[in-house]
Amino acid sequence: MNEAKRRFLLTGMKLFDLSILIVSFGLSTLTVGQSQRAVSLEQFLSMRVKLSNCIEFAGVALLWYAIFSLCGLYKSKRLSARRVENFELLTATALATGLLALLAELIRISLITPYFLVLFWAISSLLCMSSRLVLRPVLAAVRKRGRNLRHMLILGTNPRAIEFAHKILQKPELGYRLVGFVDDDWPGLSEFQQTGFPLVSDHSGLPEFLRRNVVDEVAMFLPLRSFYQNSFGAAALCEQHGIIMRFDGDIFGLKKSRSTPDEFEGDQHEATYTRGRDWWPLIAKRILDIAFSATLLLLLIPVFVAVALLIKLSSPGPVFFLQERMGLNKRRFRILKFRTMLPNAEKMLAELEGQNEVSGPVFKIRKDPRITPIGKALRRTSIDELPQLINVLKGDMSLVGPRPLPVRDYEGFNEDWQRRRFSVRPGITCLWQVSGRSSIPFEQWMKLDLKYMDEWSLWLDFKILALTVSAVLRGSGAA
Repeated sequence: MNEAKRRFLLTGMKLFDLSILIVSFGLSTLTVGQSQRAVSLEQFLSMRVKLSNCIEFAGVALLWYAIFSLCGLYKSKRLSARRVENFELLTATALATGLLALLAELIRISLITPYFLVLFWAISSLLCMSSRLVLRPVLAAVRKRGRNLRHMLILGTNPRAIEFAHKILQKPELGYRLVGFVDDDWPGLSEFQQTGFPLVSDHSGLPEFLRRNVVDEVAMFLPLRSFYQNSFGAAALCEQHGIIMRFDGDIFGLKKSRSTPDEFEGDQHEATYTRGRDWWPLIAKRILDIAFSATLLLLLIPVFVAVALLIKLSSPGPVFFLQERMGLNKRRFRILKFRTMLPNAEKMLAELEGQNEVSGPVFKIRKDPRITPIGKALRRTSIDELPQLINVLKGDMSLVGPRPLPVRDYEGFNEDWQRRRFSVRPGITCLWQVSGRSSIPFEQWMKLDLKYMDEWSLWLDFKILALTVSAVLRGSGAA
C-alpha cells in the first residue's frame, strides 16, 4: 500500500473513532434523560445546539483523538495480538471518560453524572472493540488476496531467523511477502540452503540491494558480538532509507525477561524486565492495599487492644516485635508483628541452629522454647501477623506477595534464581501460605513465589486472599 492510501485509510479510522464518540455521547445522554424522565427522544432530537456547547464538545473530541493517539491505536497492529489492542482500547476509553468527568466538574455540566460516565465508557468501549473486531478479518481477507502487502527482508540465516520466517509465512493474513535473506558465507549456511529460502545478498551488497528493490521492513537476527559492524551498518541504512527495522529483543537468550523500548533525553534504550509493567494494575493493587489495610486496621482496633493486654500480662517485654527484613529490590525495612517469643529470642537463635527442622536457610522448629504460651495461640491463628497491615499502609509491603525474609535467611541463599522473588514488593500472604506453609520444602517455596510473580494478576491476588482466610480458619501449616 502506498503512503497516500495508508494516510487516507488512517484518516478514515480517526474520523470513525470520532463518530463513535458522538454516538456514545448521544446514546448516554438519551438514556440518562429518559431514565430521569427529563427529556424524550423527540425533545432530544429537536434541541437547539449552542455555540458554547459546540466549543466544549470540540475540546472533548480533540482530547479523545489525543488520548487514542498516545495509546498507540493509530500505529500498525499487524503483529499485535487482539488482546493487546483491546487492552489499549479499554485504557484509552477509560482515560477519555476520566478526563470527561474532570471537564464536567470544572465547567459544571449537570448532565454528566456517574451513571452517564459509566454508560459512556461501556458504550464507547463496546463500539471501539466491535469496530476493530470487524476490521481485522476485513484487512486479513484483503491481504490474503495479495493487496496491502509489506515486503520483508531478513538479515541473518541462523535458526532464529529461519523460525521467524516460518512464523511470518504461516500467517498470510498478516500481509507479509518475504523478499529473502542477507548473510555472508558461514558454516551453517549449507543447513540454511536446505530450507529453500532465497539468499538475495551478502552484507557488503545490502546497500545496493536496498537501492534497487522494494523493502518495507528489515528483520535483524545477527549475533550481536560477532556481527556488530554489520548490525550497525544495516541499522544506519534502514534509517537513511526510512525502512522499518525489527530486531529480536532477546539478544542475550533470557528466558523470563521481556523487553520494552524506553527513551531518555532523546536516546533510545531497550529495557528488560521480569515483572509486569502495565501501570494500571499496579496502581489498582496499591489502591486496594491502602483501602483494605486502612479499613482492617480501624475494624481491628479492639483486637489490637485485647492482644496487647494479653501479651503484657503473659510475659515481660514489648507488645510488638520489630525485625529487619529484605523488601523490594532488597531494600531493608523493619517489619511489625505481635511479639510471640521471649524478649531475648534473637540471641537464643545461635544455640538452637542445630535443631532446625526445615531445609534451606530459614529456621523453624515445632517446639521452639522461645515461644510464649500466648504466642502459640497467636501464631496458630495468624493474629501475630496483623500489625503488618501498618507495613502495607506505609508501602513496605503489600497484602499479597512473597513473604519478606530476615537478613539472616537472605544471607543463606545459595542460588541467584531464588533472589528474583525480591524484585516485587513482599506481602503478608502468597501461594506458600495457602499451600501448606511450614510443611513445604524451601526450594518448593521459592518456586511458588516465582510462579506467583510469573502469573500475577489482580484476580490471582483476590483468589489468594480468599484461600488465606480459609487456611487461617483451618490453621493449616501454621508454625
